Amino acid sequence: MATSADEDRLNRLAEAWESALSDARRAAAGEIRREGALLREDVSLPRPMPTPGSYNCRLIKIGKAAPRSKPYESFKPFFCYVEVEDDLLTIVKQTGSQRPAGRLWEDDDPNRLVFLGSLALGSEDQPLAYGDNPKRDMAGVLQRIGPFKWRLLIPWPQSTSKLDVFELTPVADQPG
Repeated sequence: MATSADEDRLNRLAEAWESALSDARRAAAGEIRREGALLREDVSLPRPMPTPGSYNCRLIKIGKAAPRSKPYESFKPFFCYVEVEDDLLTIVKQTGSQRPAGRLWEDDDPNRLVFLGSLALGSEDQPLAYGDNPKRDMAGVLQRIGPFKWRLLIPWPQSTSKLDVFELTPVADQPG
């Protein structure tokens, strides 16, 4: 299902962690420590499948993919949701000028799911289908890192970082 470029990115996840954290530790060691398990490489737990519903999602970009980019950047939480579509789970960011959306697939590693998606920009109603525009394609892995806490890792994103880390925690009051 994944393009060869995205398979390569996924295969180099450990390299993305190492390089991104090396860059970020010089500028933001305290912030990295405070994030705890979210920014530790080997913390994935069994049963990575999130439950459908609304989530608070937060993005942290680590590592410098371009000379002028920041080595560590944390953003305010936003809303996203997980839903069942056919036999697969999807994750969709609901607001903002860049809204990732994609499907979760089972992986050979039982402690993670593979994410393949695309990015909706600006006022677009829907993201493009994965594979329609390689510059907007996204590939990553979803891991459970604690009770009711997941992270979506996007190695070597097509942006200013080396690793994008999305934190997902369920919204306490789910819509009825």
